Amino acid sequence: MADDPLNQSPPTPTNNPSADVDGRELSVKAGGVVYDRSKNGKGTNAGPVAAAGNWTPPACWYAPKYSPDQLKKTVEPIWAAESTGYEWEATQRKRYVEGVPYKDFNAEKTGKGYWWDSYVNMARIGEPGALACNKPYFWVDTGEPPPADVPEAITPEILAQLAYAEVRVPDTEIALAPAANTKVNLPTWAWLDKAEFKPVSVTASVPVLNLEATATATPHSLRIEPGTKDAVLHPASGECPINGDGSIGTPFAKGSANETPPCGLTYLRASGDGAYKLQATITWKITWGGTGDPGPNNLPDGTFGTTQDITVQEIQAINR
Repeated sequence: MADDPLNQSPPTPTNNPSADVDGRELSVKAGGVVYDRSKNGKGTNAGPVAAAGNWTPPACWYAPKYSPDQLKKTVEPIWAAESTGYEWEATQRKRYVEGVPYKDFNAEKTGKGYWWDSYVNMARIGEPGALACNKPYFWVDTGEPPPADVPEAITPEILAQLAYAEVRVPDTEIALAPAANTKVNLPTWAWLDKAEFKPVSVTASVPVLNLEATATATPHSLRIEPGTKDAVLHPASGECPINGDGSIGTPFAKGSANETPPCGLTYLRASGDGAYKLQATITWKITWGGTGDPGPNNLPDGTFGTTQDITVQEIQAINR
């Protein structure tokens, strides 16, 4: 219960993305998630995908944080400060020192397990969900699963969800023909080359538990929004699927000016003195695999969009 002093612990450090184990002693950082972003999307305009629906990665989770000696060194100064009140201090001493249920911070189990505590997703500090992991420190023997009543305990799936939030996809500008300037009633071809359009991934791990998971984003389709209602999309849905070779659409070829492109659009009205904002949004399929489960397992699709200015001129016929 929220008002039970035994179920309360002082504020704890947030996630620290590094791990450090010195002999049998576990450092305060050891349960933090380590990210390998070496296969992530590159470029100054690379960015995170927007997950479908209202899905978000975990706001908090539990993982190893202290050895017996480290927990003692962490909490005893808090108790000595007498800033939390006698009742709270007494219940804490009973829980961790006097054997109800732990004795002497589990010193006799040094090197045989870890004290687990909460970590907070740095990107979600201040959100209500970041405060949901409020269980007191609990002990887990090495090789044993955490208590069943702790659904937020770190798992490969949670690691995959955290890795999802670290995925960055390239800001790939679609190729157009005609490019920035086109004509009314003239089909505009759109495509993406497979060489610039490939999967990216991030791996998240907790080394002291030998747990890891990789979230992989694979390009799936391109959606075109012309920036005006006065346009016809090709195909009519505006959704251009990925081709078998990994590309999207078909590059314009000389002599195809009046053909309907497999991916593209036709503007029906000039843009006047301005330009239409053509929105190109790529849908990425996100999957994961990890320790004990190679996958692929599905996570929510992600999208990432770019905007290009398109000037449309009022010319009915053109040779090219």
